[in-house]
Formats: sequence, C-alpha cells, structure tokens
Amino acid sequence: MIKQVLRWLLLGGTLFFLTTALKNNWQEIAAIRIDGVGWSILAIATGITLLAHTWAGWVWTWILQELNQSISSIQLIQAYLKTNIAKYLPGNVGHYIGRIMAAKNLRVSTSAATMSVLLEPLLMLAAALIVVILSSKFTLTNSSVILLIGQILALIVVLSILHPLFLNPLIRFAHRQKNKSSNDKLNNVSLSLNRYPLLPLIGELGFLLLRSMGFMFTLYAIAPISLSQIPLIIGAFSFAWLLGLVVPGAPGGLGVFETTAIALLQHFFPTALIIAASGLYRLISIFAETIAAALASLDERLV
Repeated sequence: MIKQVLRWLLLGGTLFFLTTALKNNWQEIAAIRIDGVGWSILAIATGITLLAHTWAGWVWTWILQELNQSISSIQLIQAYLKTNIAKYLPGNVGHYIGRIMAAKNLRVSTSAATMSVLLEPLLMLAAALIVVILSSKFTLTNSSVILLIGQILALIVVLSILHPLFLNPLIRFAHRQKNKSSNDKLNNVSLSLNRYPLLPLIGELGFLLLRSMGFMFTLYAIAPISLSQIPLIIGAFSFAWLLGLVVPGAPGGLGVFETTAIALLQHFFPTALIIAASGLYRLISIFAETIAAALASLDERLV
C-alpha cells in the first residue's frame, strides 16, 4: 500500500514539474526550428542510440559468459533487442522477463538467465555512478558535496556487491532455492563468478557513453554546444539516466529522466532547449529501440 502511494506521489510530482516547465516555456519551445543540418544531426543521434542498444545486447552476452554460459552471441543479441522495448510496459520488468524466457529457449540455464538480468542493472548502475563522479568537478557546487559523497558511497557498495566473494554465496543460495522447486535440467550446471566482472562493467561504461553522445547530438541539433560543456552534458545525462533506472514505477525511466535532465541543465542552457532536447531524445530512443527490435526479428527470420 505504501509503495503504491509513493509511486503515485512520484508520478504526480513528475507530471506537475513537467507540466509547469512546459507551460512556463511554451512560447520559447514553439519558436525552436530545426533546419536541414539539424535533422541530419538528429539522424546521427538516432544511429548512435541504435548502436548503444546493440552494444548493450552484446555486453549481456559477456555477462552470461561470466556465468559459464556458452551460446551464440548473435542469437542472444537478437533476443535482447526484441525484448528491450518491453521496458515501457507497466511494472518495468517486462524486458527482463522476456530476456529470461528467450535465454531459456537458447538453452541457457534458468538460474544463469535470471542472474544475468539482475547483474545487468547493477553493472549499469555502477557505470553510471562512475561517469557521474568523474564528471562531478564540472557540475559540483557547495550544496552538492553531500550528494557526491553519497554517490561515492553508493558506488563502493555496488562494486562490493559485484565482487565474487560477496556475490557467489548469494548465487549459490538462490540456485539451491530454485532447484528445490524446479525440475529444469538446465539448472544442473555450475553457476558462479570466477572473477570480477570487469569486462562487462567496462562494456556498460561504453553503453552509457554512447547514450550520452546520442543525447548530446540531440541537443546540438537545436543549440550550439562548446567543447567545455561536453563533460557537463555527459554527467547530467548519466545522473538523469541513473535515476530513471532506479526509481520504481517509471517504465523506461519515462518522466523521471526528463525531469532530472531539465533540473540539472536548466542552469547552463535555456530551459526551453533542455525541455525540447529531452523530449526529442525520448522519441529518438523509442524509435531506435523499435528499429532495433524490427531489425533483430528480420535478421532472425533470414538466418
């Protein structure tokens, strides 16, 4: 009951902020025009975002390899891209369930598939915190020092959880509990991390930087950007994306990402431009995810 109330309060607060921002800046937003060069830049942003999602699918295969699973990377990437769009369904878990089912169909053990979709957001969270902390010197103010300390502590906790010394006992416990209530023969495999998942973590850093570049090009299509502003944009995007990932009740971070991006960047760019860029990038991201799912389905049929 409390969780449901908090979810509705969060949704209400997000909608109120976005509605107020749109109302106060509507004339400036309506005055924004995108020329031919701008549309070309938006096409580049779409391509980069499409690459980012494909890259994320490849990183997922690395996570499964760390869990001692050997399967065709192409098939797993196809499954990842086809299920990714389901994150916009209510509950924000449809894409995870879809990946578990798709991995099982590809002869991945149920436990490994489940563990992979639990590890992926943890790795993404760690990657986002690393980017935010590294870019903090470009956005740090006296009032955000406490926030930075909190981010550093959160990163230490997440990185510690990902260590095999901590994670393997949890994996073994979950594996035993699963086997008690399941006759799935695929579960009778060794499931553990033999080393720290450094490669997948680096991969998620690459994913986040690609997503940041997609957002940066979207903003560049409607407003000039200086080189000195690039770290600021990457840091703000990463923090907004991070909140969209961890805040419950926001499918795909919808609303949370836009609200945070506007709040962080409105002090450095005209608010109307950030509102427009955030909205445009949401459309670009959904469009790229839809294209990726369609191409993955087409490629699967042609093979």
